[in-house]
Amino acid sequence: MKSIKIFIIIIFMSIFLSVIVNAQLPNAATAMMGKSGGEVPMGVGATFINGETYYLVSFAPEVAFGQLGIGLDLNLRFNTQGNLRMGDYAKFEDYLRIIRYVRWAQKGDPFYIRVGQLDYSLLGHGSIIYNYCNSASYDMRRTGIELDMNFEKYGFESMYSDLTGRGLLGLRGYVKPLKFTSLAKIPVINNFEAGVTYARDLNQYADYAYTNTYSNIDSSRTGLSIYGLDFGLPILSYSFLKSTLYYDFAQIANYGHGSSIGINMNFSGMGILNMRGKYEYRMNGANYIPAYFNALYEHDRFNFVNRLSKSDTLWQVAANRGYYGELIISLLNTFNIIAGYQASYDVKDQGILHAELQLPQIAGIVVRAGFDKTRIGRIFILDDNSILSAEIGYKPVKYLLVSMLYQRTFSNRNPDGSLRTDGSFIKQDRVEPKVSFVYDF
Repeated sequence: MKSIKIFIIIIFMSIFLSVIVNAQLPNAATAMMGKSGGEVPMGVGATFINGETYYLVSFAPEVAFGQLGIGLDLNLRFNTQGNLRMGDYAKFEDYLRIIRYVRWAQKGDPFYIRVGQLDYSLLGHGSIIYNYCNSASYDMRRTGIELDMNFEKYGFESMYSDLTGRGLLGLRGYVKPLKFTSLAKIPVINNFEAGVTYARDLNQYADYAYTNTYSNIDSSRTGLSIYGLDFGLPILSYSFLKSTLYYDFAQIANYGHGSSIGINMNFSGMGILNMRGKYEYRMNGANYIPAYFNALYEHDRFNFVNRLSKSDTLWQVAANRGYYGELIISLLNTFNIIAGYQASYDVKDQGILHAELQLPQIAGIVVRAGFDKTRIGRIFILDDNSILSAEIGYKPVKYLLVSMLYQRTFSNRNPDGSLRTDGSFIKQDRVEPKVSFVYDF
């Protein structure tokens, strides 16, 4: 009976808050400039985490006011005794993470900055940092930053994954040398670009040194660095179609190096059909992995069970040739598919996949999903090398969404919020049936 009362109170609180938000929408809409979009989803429901039931109140708006974008992620989970789940707010940083991100402009604009959770961060053509996520799971959310500046003739990209600790640092400077010469007026080739990248993971476990006891960290190895050089030559430069040939070289400090030759394409079909893709041929030397800092890096950085870091696996990598392909399709800005796959011609069971799906709403039905996996062989298996999220829902009316969310991630915390003493990761399944009040404006 007590749990039922708690759930009823939560529902009324959510409805009350949604009324407040709705009353503020006219002023928010007036303040908007530029891109006129955003949504304020609120929801109530139940969450099942590792077999335990929690009542859920969620408030996750993502709104844009001209160039300013703000994303929040407030989730209150109460167990059947009415107590807040301790693992959600065990440290001060957890309260900071309620602000999912704050950004100004978009990547590629003259000035871009984003502070908070980083989703699929990228530097250059992605040979070093590609689709990197700084939050491996809900319990391992971090606050990072991206900062880019483009001065037309030159510029830089930068990112840092964890403002509260030792994280991943990425810097890339680039220049368009022909812009400084008499060739500056020649279309297409005047945008020839040369760039230099430096990335370093400052985490103490990034380059863990093997010892017979598996108990000590070599203090002289305080991180892992990767250096890169890249060149890009545009071969098509139309308003609706752009394509660039590029060459990348990367060196993992104290390990191996590799290079890639690729071509990318960007097609804009008047808002009806947009496509972006690329294909790379990769020449990987021994002790080298391309796109080392990828979507699953925070999970793969260090294995506390066998006391080995990802860098230790580099010694087992032989020289090989491989490929990478990516395709992004958006139809009417409602049907979106993102798929990327990389693999070696010579080494089996080492494929890496990233995929996202968002289907258009048909008769009020909402479907979206995301999937990342490493060490893919012939069979796609949902294991500790993968991250999956999927949501299916129904909108009986414009502002109401009834949905079911499933997420499979891995966490290094126990249910009470404490760190696991052996440092290992445990499977974390989240199933959230919920009712959301969604406002589009």
